[in-house]
Amino acid sequence: EAALAVKGVRQSMGASASASRSLTYLAASNGFAGGYAETGYGVSAAVIAGEGADMQRDYDYDSQAHLADLCAPEEVGREAGERTVRRLNPHKPESMADAPVIFEQRLAGSLAGHLAAAVNGRAVARGGSFLKDKMGRRIMPDTVQVIDDPLMPRGHGSAPFDGEGLPTRRIDVVQDGALSAWLLDLATARQLGMESNGCAARGVGSPPSPSSSNFFIANGAATPQELIGSVKRGLLVTELIGMGVNIVNGDYSRGASGFLIENGEITRPVSELTIAGNLADMFRRFTPANDLVFRGARAAPTLLIEGMTIAGR
Repeated sequence: EAALAVKGVRQSMGASASASRSLTYLAASNGFAGGYAETGYGVSAAVIAGEGADMQRDYDYDSQAHLADLCAPEEVGREAGERTVRRLNPHKPESMADAPVIFEQRLAGSLAGHLAAAVNGRAVARGGSFLKDKMGRRIMPDTVQVIDDPLMPRGHGSAPFDGEGLPTRRIDVVQDGALSAWLLDLATARQLGMESNGCAARGVGSPPSPSSSNFFIANGAATPQELIGSVKRGLLVTELIGMGVNIVNGDYSRGASGFLIENGEITRPVSELTIAGNLADMFRRFTPANDLVFRGARAAPTLLIEGMTIAGR
């Protein structure tokens, strides 16, 4: 009802709410035995606005480990409606080279996910990561910190021990812009001549493999509005389409829609775009805002990335 009450919204595409509770117990051949409980809650809504040839859809959602942290359904519905209406009457802008692109906060977590995949010990041991030779080297601006924290209170990915019974701990993956850790289980640590840092994950019928827990790019100093205000001409991305990401060489190319930024102001909605770059270059050239919010186990604040290619008309 909150979404349908927004002026311009035509119909609902559906809404959902979920709740779960799980118990994990592990007994390992090294003598370890232990268990813990987890909960999860989610709410989402998607709507359609406009009419005729100009119909747009968008959504909003929240996902938390504790019910008390979950956004109110009315807030999620209202945001879904308002986001959809803002997308009406988009155009396809001219292509831009070497352009600034801002990833809104809820999409920026996808870049954290790509980084988590690139520092996964299994990918590194197989030579399948564009960061495989970068340990100890600067891969981001020197103000940036990236953390994997399985002990974060109320985190979706929090756990006291990993899938091999080893105690978990906070891992500083990137410190002051320099790559400082891989995510390792016992097998990949052995392959790389290192020690496991408690990142093994496993299913009931699958062997252990490294995985992230609560993986995030830490807050920067600027507000999202200050990042937008610094852009003379560029793009604010609010939707990504497709999976054109190659972790082996870092190539990045995805369909996108969002809003044109001109002289520090959001001017109009745009669609049918492709944004492209290379993750190594993107990570070296990004500026994080100060609006980090977790809606799952991977997160990042709003990110401004310089020097991307925007393919339009």
